[in-house]
Amino acid sequence: MESINYREIAARIRVDVIKAVYNAGSGHPGGSLSAADILTALYFREMNIDPKNPRFKGRDRFVLSKGHAAPVQYATLAERGYFPVEDMMTLRKLGSKFQGHPNMQKVPGIEMSTGSLGQGFSVCVGMALASKMDDDGSRVFTLLGDGELQEGLVWEAAMAAGHYKLSNLVAFVDWNGLQIDGENDKVMTVKPIDEKFKAFGWHVHVIDGHNFDEIFAALDEAKKITDKPSVIIAHTHKGQGVSFMQDNAGWHGKAPDEEQAKQAVKELGGQW
Repeated sequence: MESINYREIAARIRVDVIKAVYNAGSGHPGGSLSAADILTALYFREMNIDPKNPRFKGRDRFVLSKGHAAPVQYATLAERGYFPVEDMMTLRKLGSKFQGHPNMQKVPGIEMSTGSLGQGFSVCVGMALASKMDDDGSRVFTLLGDGELQEGLVWEAAMAAGHYKLSNLVAFVDWNGLQIDGENDKVMTVKPIDEKFKAFGWHVHVIDGHNFDEIFAALDEAKKITDKPSVIIAHTHKGQGVSFMQDNAGWHGKAPDEEQAKQAVKELGGQW
């Protein structure tokens, strides 16, 4: 699948996010846009998955621990063929299965219902441990927000993963430096992220989260680690690809109006 244009796919995913959040009139565009390249790499290159058989035994699993960024997961699943893109345009509408946070009972491809920060990551530790015990060959991937690292249960889970040497667990940290209340460093600093994970027994790789070569290299390196879990700390930009959203905490959880949405789609190379 190396001939795939990953940047083009990520751009389509970002356009889908903008359109869905605009149609909903609410949602979380900033952290969805920052994570689009990571999810593209996972769903279109790395993970052993099958959109036609989403629950097959031994599949790889992805859990969006920062569940408020559901639009980017819905868009990625749609572009990967789990359901038509048009379906997710009902985001946050009454009666829609595409809720503001992922629901594993309603949407194919969602492995865990998330939203309460830190819990998705904790569940992944259980998933990875179960996979090790069953020896089913599956791998578990998750994405955390950097602000999410302020939750205590994240570090309890990290400690458990290190203790059980869960080499089949790979966590991404979407390090865009911003959360709903502003800069992480001013709200409650989470630095040094790399040294903290190392102290809990993790293999650490720090990358540019918008550079596919670096994302793929980190994932390839994680495959070679057999005695500990891996964390890929990805430096990203909140609102990546949209000039007026980029690096702006105000777009953490706000929908664009029609003019803004059209501008965003144009900047991303999409069609309104």
